[in-house]
Amino acid sequence: MTVTSPKLNEHWKALISRIDQQMEVYLNLGEDCPSSHQEAMSYSLFAGGKRLRPVLVLLACEACGGNSDDAMPAACAIEMVHTYSLIHDDLPAMDDDDLRRGKPTCHIQFGEANAILAGDGLLTLAFEIISANVKPAESGLKCCFELAKSAGSTGMVAGQVADLEAEKTGISTLEDLQAIHKRKTGRLITCAVQMGGIIAGAESQTIQRLITYGEAIGLAFQITDDILDVVGDQKKMGKGVQKDAEHGKLTYPGFQGVEKSLKQAEELISQACEAVSPLGEKAAHLKSLANFILNRDH
Repeated sequence: MTVTSPKLNEHWKALISRIDQQMEVYLNLGEDCPSSHQEAMSYSLFAGGKRLRPVLVLLACEACGGNSDDAMPAACAIEMVHTYSLIHDDLPAMDDDDLRRGKPTCHIQFGEANAILAGDGLLTLAFEIISANVKPAESGLKCCFELAKSAGSTGMVAGQVADLEAEKTGISTLEDLQAIHKRKTGRLITCAVQMGGIIAGAESQTIQRLITYGEAIGLAFQITDDILDVVGDQKKMGKGVQKDAEHGKLTYPGFQGVEKSLKQAEELISQACEAVSPLGEKAAHLKSLANFILNRDH
């Protein structure tokens, strides 16, 4: 994991180490949890990855003057929700992928039934962690609400359903494509910065700035992901490339070409940085992260 800003790169690595250590603690569920189930959850959760969403929780908390330790439960929880979504996305009934983060996907390694249950386990554990560990309780309740809404049937799941339907019905406008990805990818990314702000006790105006930031980088992330599916290197990506074309999915490059898609991503990153500029120097890492999304190669 390397980002363009040396300061952010060092901080990011330190945050990932803390996140992984705490997730190991949370995943130590004791004798009541079948060892095979815990192994499947752990396999996917610790298979690597950028840890973008949990890092965003912590950076947003810091940018709002909070203590990142207080936001760690929410950071771990959102990574569990994200990993659950990847496990289920990779299933034969969904995207039917056999490679994720450079390793065999969960259902290839443990079978479909165990992969489904591993995803279920991570999803529910996420809310247990937030409700038990985010203080004060009111902040924990707000985080549970935002995460459930963002991941559920009007958020990420809705985006997945619309994406599947679009494979059959097609997409006629760029607005329709964006509507899918604002939910499928963007809502969870936006939720990450929201939770960081909530835990830091940020005022509503600041939370709204974080939402604007999150929505912009969320869409930019999907656009760059689509571009990398066309021009990316499978070894760096850690997953199959050109899968969208094989599945007949309409992507940003497929709709408007790579060059125009890249320009749109640049505009979104500019909007994101502008949104958090009033936070001053505390927003420096958030701005650097936004630029990393634009320039990433995996």
